[in-house]
Amino acid sequence: MSDVDALASARAALRAWSLEGATLAPLGNGLINRTYLICAGEVRAVLQRVNAIFDPRIHENIAAVTSRLRERGLPTLSLVPTSDGRLWVEDGGVFRLYRHVDGATFEVIRSMAQARSAGEHVGAFHAALAELPHRFVGMRLGVHDTPRHLELLRRAVLEHRGHHLYSEVAPLAEELLSVADALDPLPSLAPILGHGDLKLSNVLFSNERPDDALCLVDLDTVGPIHLGHELGDLWRSWCNRATEDAPHAVLDLAVMGASFSGYVDGLGRAPTPTERLSALLGPEWIALELAARFAADALVESYFGWNPARYATRGEHNLARARGQWALHGALGGCRRAREELLGVKS
Repeated sequence: MSDVDALASARAALRAWSLEGATLAPLGNGLINRTYLICAGEVRAVLQRVNAIFDPRIHENIAAVTSRLRERGLPTLSLVPTSDGRLWVEDGGVFRLYRHVDGATFEVIRSMAQARSAGEHVGAFHAALAELPHRFVGMRLGVHDTPRHLELLRRAVLEHRGHHLYSEVAPLAEELLSVADALDPLPSLAPILGHGDLKLSNVLFSNERPDDALCLVDLDTVGPIHLGHELGDLWRSWCNRATEDAPHAVLDLAVMGASFSGYVDGLGRAPTPTERLSALLGPEWIALELAARFAADALVESYFGWNPARYATRGEHNLARARGQWALHGALGGCRRAREELLGVKS
């Protein structure tokens, strides 16, 4: 859908909230959902057209989670029901409206104080959602089903021998699969209720005090998750100073230490030995899993978006990403002992 058509569709959806006369402007540069800032007199809100990969019933999860966060005194996004009480509308697409929360987002950690504040907020988020009496619905299955992703990589290598990148992807795939067989498994642990996509840009910070975290955004993935996957994805994003598709990772363990210290304070209790071990192994598994997914899509070329300004094909961008995450996996493995000390893991 063109930007013009998308804007017209969004404007039409505002009828459900009786906001036909509101001004509407694109907001942010998210890759999944189209987002617009809505202004109508003193009212400021955020309208989103939700990507079709999400089941609309996830809004029941978002409503339950944000209600619990408000009960526990944590700042949060909150859905604005339509004029007839619905959490979302289906009018040429699925649309929702959030009350606007003013703040700033960042792609990289700018200070240890910021890392600590963001970690503390994530810990408080986890603590607030513990034992939430809600049945989560519409969840995307298999997001962190690592054996499934590895099998998809095996299949891609078998089925795409004629691909022009095959000679580069196949040896990388062999390395990834070999390491996966030898990597220590994540410990058995009951799922927590987490965010599900804790890249740094999903943390909103204060405009006046940019080292202070305000709340988490992009709540489409909230629900049960293994702590290792939750914190692994967090540190994959927060601690690598290189870009996702850079050939060499630049791992900043000071960020990990500061954010983990904040996390423990926000959680309000000492993590168990099993939780600490999950936090140690989670980043290694997430980096490996993503490397496998990118490597598979370098051949299949059907899932991940890509930057045509920098790469000739989707496959070439995904191969660069696969190498970048493989480099991150290696960097994490190379400093496991240092991470054990940071996280208080007993060898």
